[in-house]
Order: sequence, then C-alpha cells, then structure tokens
Amino acid sequence: MVSKAVPEGWKNKKLVDVGNVTMGQSPSSNDVNDSGNGVPFLQGNAEFSSNNPAPAKWCTSPLKLANKGDILLSVRAPVGALNIADQEYCIGRGLAAIRFNKADSKFGWYALFKCVQHLKKISQGSTFESVNKKNIEMLEFILPSLPEQRKIAAILSSVDEAIEKTKAVIEQTKVVKKGLMQELLTRGIPGRHKKFKRTAVGEIPEEWEVVRVGELCDYIVPGRNKPKLFKGKIPWITTPDIVGPEIKDSQVGLYVSLDEVKKCGTRVVPSSSVIMSCVGEFGIIAITTREIVINQQLHAFIPSNDLDINFLRFSLILQKPYMEKIATKTAVPYMNKFNCNSIPIPKTPIDEQKNIINVLLSIERKERIEQEYLQYLNCVKTALMQVLLTGELRVQA
Repeated sequence: MVSKAVPEGWKNKKLVDVGNVTMGQSPSSNDVNDSGNGVPFLQGNAEFSSNNPAPAKWCTSPLKLANKGDILLSVRAPVGALNIADQEYCIGRGLAAIRFNKADSKFGWYALFKCVQHLKKISQGSTFESVNKKNIEMLEFILPSLPEQRKIAAILSSVDEAIEKTKAVIEQTKVVKKGLMQELLTRGIPGRHKKFKRTAVGEIPEEWEVVRVGELCDYIVPGRNKPKLFKGKIPWITTPDIVGPEIKDSQVGLYVSLDEVKKCGTRVVPSSSVIMSCVGEFGIIAITTREIVINQQLHAFIPSNDLDINFLRFSLILQKPYMEKIATKTAVPYMNKFNCNSIPIPKTPIDEQKNIINVLLSIERKERIEQEYLQYLNCVKTALMQVLLTGELRVQA
C-alpha cells in the first residue's frame, strides 16, 4: 500500500506500531436518548461533518468511548469517512476510534486520508461492506521524524483553515442572496414604492401585478418518448445536468439529432429559455445558453420581451415552497403542465426588473467566485498531500 522507495530519514510503519484502535460497540437502546442526558452518542458517520461530528443522541451507559482528539473512522458502509472527536463520545459499531501515541495526531489524520481507498477496497470483499480491527491496525504509513510530521501537519492545516473560512463565506453569501431575493422580488427596489398590497407571492407594490408564469411565457413540454439513439449535436438534458445558473452542455455527453427529436415527438428548446425541474426535487432552475432537448423531469419557459430571463429564473426559485405545496403527492412528487404554467410570479416594469437583477447577479457572482476559490484550495490540498505525505517534497522541521 505504501511506496517501496522510502525517503531518507522516513520509516515504514503499521498503524498498530504508532497508535491504538478502539472498535465501537452499540449500547442498549434503553440507554440512548435525544434529550442530552449522558455522553454524546455516534452510531455511525451520519452525524459527521467536514471535521467534527454534530451528535443527535446521547447515552447514559456507554460501552465504548472515543476521547477528545481521537480520529473517528467509519468501519461500515460507507467505509472510510473520517472525523475528529472534539469531545468525548460513545461510539457504536459503525465507528472506530484511532489514537496516535507514537506519531503526531494531526499528521495521522492526513495520513489516514491516503488510506481510505485501500480500506474501501478491503470492505468490498465482504457481504456487508465493513472493515475490522485488524484491517485498520495493518494500515501502512511512511513516517518522517516527529518535527517534520508536525511541520507537514501545520502546512496542511493552514490550507484546511482557508477551506473552512471560504465555506463559511459561501454559506453567508447564500443567506444574503436568499434574503435579497425575498425582499427585491416582492417589495422592489428599496425606497421606490410607498404603498403595498397582499398577494399570492407576498406583499408587493401596488403598481405591480401577480400573474401566472404561463401568461408571460411560451412553454415546451417534453415528449413522452425517450430517444433511442444518442447520436447528434443537440445536448440531451436531464435534472442532474443542471449544476448552476446556466445549462451549457450535457454533463454525461448525451446528444441527439433533429431526426431523433422528431421521432420522439418533442421540440428543441431554444437558447435563452428557462428550464425548471417538475419531478422529484423542485426549485432546480437554470437558463439555456444553447439549443437543447429536455426529458420529462423538466419544463421549459420561453419568456416574452417584457420579462427579463434572470428575473424569471429568480422568481421561480423563490416559488419552490409553492411548487412543493401544489405538486401531486405520489411516491415521486410531480407537477403537470397546468401546475407548471400556473406558478404565480410578479409582473413589474422591465426597467425595475433589470435593476433588481443587477443586484442579485452581483451577489451570485460573488458566490461563484468563492466557489471557484474553494475548488482551487481543494486542488492545492490534494496536490500538497500527495507530495508532502510521500516525502516527494521535503520541509524543514
């Protein structure tokens, strides 16, 4: 599992040589509660976050404990998830606690990430994906001196801190964007309106109207038949292809021809249309940047000249609770053509629409920039782990 070429001053070690493994054991259900009595209890990795768990249950008579600072490892499907115990925890049989006593714990945390794929591979050989204590104890590492371990851990920790700060900025930006959407798409530009009225979309300026989206747009409903041949140049779009505010291409490389479109009895959706999910999860909405063909999970709107395309997109996103309310309640909820075209949106002068959209697009741009920076930091971390944890790049302790 480790490279045969060991850097000068580094040593091959098994986890059992440098740490202890405590396998979890589930307590009696009579001793588990959700009222905060006893020790926080983790059955598996369901309460894991990026670093520390967020417990939802407690145990008054724990059988196995993880100490503060221990590394928590998921040993049952999904195998390999990692967290750090930020306090004492009772751990169930879905977890193991790893305590490094002859290696830097933070270095061990990063080194374990390099072992996750190996553990997953081992787990796949069992009927129910899992690993045992011996599997964990036999994990192999190459370890530098303790001072170098600490230096490597400090470098990687600094990147992790930047990642967490960026995630926090992204989450705060999302909160701000949601608040601005609610304010601007119902009450308009601050100070511009004095009188308001109650409507289906909330309190709006007296000068505005509320209309069904179908009154301001043409629409395209996909054909019932799925293409049989995916050979062409027109992207075939399904809900998973919508990963941002714009649809630029098929994420899985599926394309159809005009002949196949005709055979399916559907229509090509033009560029600058708004695509909305209408099956399963609602509120997934984006703008097309090219001609596409959509499947039955989606509904397309082609806005009139009096409706800004982004104003429509944001207005529909804001109506997600309404969609969930009117959807047909089946195993998989859905909205039919009538439901989709009946979604209420505000009708306001185009100049005010553009003023509102300029504000919302600005905050959305900030969110996108932060997301791109987060991707960059994750790439940096991956690259640094590769060269630092193998000794390819040495650091001065």
